[in-house]
Amino acid sequence: MRSNMRAKKFLLLTVAFYTFASSWAQQPNIVLFLVDDLGWRDISGYGSALYQTPNVDALAQSGVKFTDAYSACTVCSPSRASILTGKYPARIRCTDWIAGHNRPYAKLQIPVWTQRLLAADTTLAEVLKTNGYRTAHIGKWHLGEEETDWPEYHGFDLNIGGWKKGQPNKVNKQGGFFTPYNNPRLMDGPPGEYLTERLAREAADYIQQNKDTPFFLNYWLYSVHTPMEAKEEKIKKYRAIVHPDSLQANATYAAMVEHMDDALGQVVAALKDAGVYENTIVIFASDNGGLLSANDGANGKTSVTSNHPLRSGKGDVYEGAVRTPLIISWPKEIAGGRVTNVPSISTDIFPTVLGLTGLRKSFSSPKDGVDLSALLLKNKKPKRDAIFWHYPHYHTEGATPYSAVRQGDWKLIKFYEDNRLELYNLETDIGETTNLVDRQSKRAVDMHQLLQEWLQEVAAQLPEPNPDYDPAKVNKWN
Repeated sequence: MRSNMRAKKFLLLTVAFYTFASSWAQQPNIVLFLVDDLGWRDISGYGSALYQTPNVDALAQSGVKFTDAYSACTVCSPSRASILTGKYPARIRCTDWIAGHNRPYAKLQIPVWTQRLLAADTTLAEVLKTNGYRTAHIGKWHLGEEETDWPEYHGFDLNIGGWKKGQPNKVNKQGGFFTPYNNPRLMDGPPGEYLTERLAREAADYIQQNKDTPFFLNYWLYSVHTPMEAKEEKIKKYRAIVHPDSLQANATYAAMVEHMDDALGQVVAALKDAGVYENTIVIFASDNGGLLSANDGANGKTSVTSNHPLRSGKGDVYEGAVRTPLIISWPKEIAGGRVTNVPSISTDIFPTVLGLTGLRKSFSSPKDGVDLSALLLKNKKPKRDAIFWHYPHYHTEGATPYSAVRQGDWKLIKFYEDNRLELYNLETDIGETTNLVDRQSKRAVDMHQLLQEWLQEVAAQLPEPNPDYDPAKVNKWN
């Protein structure tokens, strides 16, 4: 009798276990494919006439392409922190790339800001891990100098290549995008190995090894950040087709973009080979706008890319610094081939992932991001009045301390050195060429008030008058 009861109990537990396992197996995987410094026009599907990105374009056809997507900051570390926490950089006080620039004699003194991702800020990886996901970070991190600031201390089971550096590391002119990598979280490869290809293989291997359990793969490329390095055969390909008078004319950068596209193609192929492509959410994004020029050693400043028709680029205050490509695909649930002009920002990724996976109620901490799952699944626009930026810093590429707000088609920028306001209509003037602050004075006043209220709500740190201000030394950088 007892034997029969034990057998029945075992059978019920077994059925319950397999029912749970079967249900859990239907949870979608998540791949967050984040490119470094990729501009809004650096994808053929977004308008580039030079760069060849068939895999990104195919992903857009399988999902939703955003035309008005933004990074939360003009530089990388704050945007990355915003992705992982769903909070504006101003709220978590991580407002510049780590460790940032310093202009000791500038007109304003920057605040003492947080140069790490704090343990108190719950990450997307931690929430997913708590809910049964396996988690891996592959690639760039750049969210803290100390080892205890790195991915494995913020919810990731596996970390390949993520540490303090924001670009491929060179030691005695050795390294960069070619092995040796000089990276404590990435073993060197055979001579001639290229970093983007290596990380793509690591990502493909991870997918194959974890295909039977829901996983979150946080794949953050070091591409297409400087140094400008690519395999010679790809550089030669673009040298043969580039027109020197074109806005985008850097053959090496074009080759780096193609390497990036190849990496995405390898990840998608791995998902298909593993039989999990249909049930995988793939998010393709960039951490800020495209870099316009870079120091090329003895050759001085070299043109990198163009964000035209957007104004300026990485490190500045205008659209070219913060408007970025964004594509979200989930073949099983999201109807593909769609384009939306609904504004979004990198803080939205966290709540959107939770919305798509049905885990939104598992994390109730206040968030700045908006859940876009209804837009993706039902084409229902989210409720949001405005999106905001706050950068109380100086940057060598042009930014002085500023805050900004976009409301509808209108964008207001406040510059703190002279409290100047600029107002643009992005629908009619995407290049931000005509300041309408005088002609639209009431709108400017109302948007400035909205911006001020937001700055107070997030307790934003503001720059202050610099006691060491010296007009004769104002352009000196430390």
